[in-house]
Amino acid sequence: MSPESQLWISRHEPARVGSAPYAFDMGTATTSAIVVSHDPGRWLTRCLTSILDQVNEVIVVDNGSRDAAATRTASRAGARTVRSDVNLGFAGGVNLGLRLATGDVIALLNDDAMADPNWIAVSKAQLACAPDIAAVVPKLLLADRYAEIRFDDVPRRVDGDPRALGRCLYDVTVAGTDRLADALGGLYHIETGPPGPPRWRWTNGYDPIYVPAPDTTTAVCCNGEPVEVSAVVDLINNAGSYLSTEGYGGDYGYETPDRGAFDRPRDCFGASGAALVTTADVLGRIGLFANSFFAYYEDTDWSWRAQLAGLRIRYEPGVTVRHLRGATAGGEGNPRVRFFAARNRLLMLARNAPIPVITTQLWAARHSKSWPLIRRSLVKRVPEALGQRQRLARRWRRSPEEVWRKWAGAGERWPRSGGDGDITHVPDAPSA
Repeated sequence: MSPESQLWISRHEPARVGSAPYAFDMGTATTSAIVVSHDPGRWLTRCLTSILDQVNEVIVVDNGSRDAAATRTASRAGARTVRSDVNLGFAGGVNLGLRLATGDVIALLNDDAMADPNWIAVSKAQLACAPDIAAVVPKLLLADRYAEIRFDDVPRRVDGDPRALGRCLYDVTVAGTDRLADALGGLYHIETGPPGPPRWRWTNGYDPIYVPAPDTTTAVCCNGEPVEVSAVVDLINNAGSYLSTEGYGGDYGYETPDRGAFDRPRDCFGASGAALVTTADVLGRIGLFANSFFAYYEDTDWSWRAQLAGLRIRYEPGVTVRHLRGATAGGEGNPRVRFFAARNRLLMLARNAPIPVITTQLWAARHSKSWPLIRRSLVKRVPEALGQRQRLARRWRRSPEEVWRKWAGAGERWPRSGGDGDITHVPDAPSA
């Protein structure tokens, strides 16, 4: 039995599969929310304001913030605080908060996320519906609203470039502010010409692009020329998490307009740690997050353990949480983000996946761009993860092969923004 679970098991005897799931009445259950904050910005106050009235206690984990800034912000808002002098990572920070939580129901919320007023109530109702639900996840939207722009260019090849290219954008401005780097949708990454600026981004010619903008009256210009805004939309960040056929975790509906295609409740493979609601009893059965991961893939690893324990993850689109995405971690381009994402994916597989999947993905990683970064760490960590696998297996009610057959590849495709066919997203780094 892992030390991470001892506290939970001493307080809540974990239920056997098929028995009564909770040691409390869900109707009168107390609720704790955990918010981890390392480098708080203005978003932390908004986060706490959105959740304080929904739960019995909010625990803010000051995860080594400079000058205890997170502690001061949380105290002003009326939240309970616990401080670590060093950054424990997201996994360690969550676990520190969980060990202090007193609630029967436990919510996790990123410090750059803002919850709907009914998030907890609706999630508790879902948990009460079925004894085998490990966690309920909301519709996670990007915090900004986005202006949708369609160029409808015919893609072409340019100077031997293998990509399908539409037009080259040197600037995208919203109300006079440059937002080229923030634009999403049918765009490639920013490029620069030697020895530096100017910079540009190619469109792919097919898909619309999305630029942060508050409403349709906002002036949007591309390459200095006004462009028509066809709509202002919300974009999906996560409508439940999926498991790819190569063992990546991904966000279902990632960066797709929210036009009704993600409004059906359903089971999904995994929960995003940015916003989920579970119970103390479930945590006693599954265990806490993997401290050794530090950050990234700890939520996918936890979800996989829930599946192996015979439980389900439920997506509930009746509530939404808005997420700034990457505000605290620095985004997908951050080298530390890419290191932890690449390494932890393989550690997650070593702990949970069928053996052939582990060996195949470890071999494939040797030929990846990330291999020089993660090789030394994996030499030590993979044997440790395989040892953890043996201990975790005592809790399995399904085999890794059974979970893999059911979920690998399920949810990799979703409706395209305009409804014309499906798109497939191949994650190369975590988006949450």
